[in-house]
Amino acid sequence: MHANSIVVIGGTGRLGEPVTRRLRADGYVVRVFTRSPEKARAKFSAECEIVVGDVEDQLSLDVALKGCHGVHINLDGGPDPDLERRGVENITRAAVKAGIQRISYLSGATVSEENCWFVGTHAKFHAEAAIRASGVPYSIFKPTFFMESLPSYVRGKRASVIGHQPHAWHWVAAADYARMVSRAYAASAAANKDFYVYGPQPYTLREALQKYCAIVHPEATVGNLPLWAASMLARLTRQKELEALLPFFRYTEKSGEKGDPTEANTLLGAPTTTLEQWCESQLRSSPICIKARTDSG
Repeated sequence: MHANSIVVIGGTGRLGEPVTRRLRADGYVVRVFTRSPEKARAKFSAECEIVVGDVEDQLSLDVALKGCHGVHINLDGGPDPDLERRGVENITRAAVKAGIQRISYLSGATVSEENCWFVGTHAKFHAEAAIRASGVPYSIFKPTFFMESLPSYVRGKRASVIGHQPHAWHWVAAADYARMVSRAYAASAAANKDFYVYGPQPYTLREALQKYCAIVHPEATVGNLPLWAASMLARLTRQKELEALLPFFRYTEKSGEKGDPTEANTLLGAPTTTLEQWCESQLRSSPICIKARTDSG
């Protein structure tokens, strides 16, 4: 077993890729487990070993985890939320068989038994339970909203807040979260802990979108669309993507952040990236901004 080798499941995703890159930067040998080897090779070139498989294929998981110290789980069931539960259960079986020494898992700040009425939370809650029951030391990360989700709310010149969305969220940058995951593997005190990951500033969704648009999309206006109106719009225009998202917006309208980030901040270092800093970084990395800098010499 290699003491510094970690398998990242979901390593090419929006939140899995920053973890993969941070682990590599911190000196870990990273094995990316993926269904899309072409996508993984395009992202990571020769930086990581690419292992092809599926979380519902136990044999491929057994092969991927063999000889590794840890496994980081970043799953998204998409239209099949329960895939996350099934996948994590399969991963924990493979982890026990392989003698894995640490499991880290991306859960969420609202995940609790009382919120299991929402199908996505139900899957994560039972995935957490499977990890704890495995007997493998674990670090479960329960972050609030990620700043990286903000672009998905913007369509053309409009940014839409669906529903009332009254709760303030301590928005966190994926890079800060990735640093905390990497530190957890180096800290024995991080074993068998749940870590609530909160960014430095609380904003409602509307407030966060207003700041994001002011910096990155100044041409866009931020508006509210009541849930009933969004539901009617989805039916009339047959927008299946919008219709699929409505249960999530009903959930976030009712459920806010839970837990205390103090232990995570103390052991792993508190997130420091402000929303303004993150927005400025997005502006600097945008194709339009890059082209302007190139044209100006």
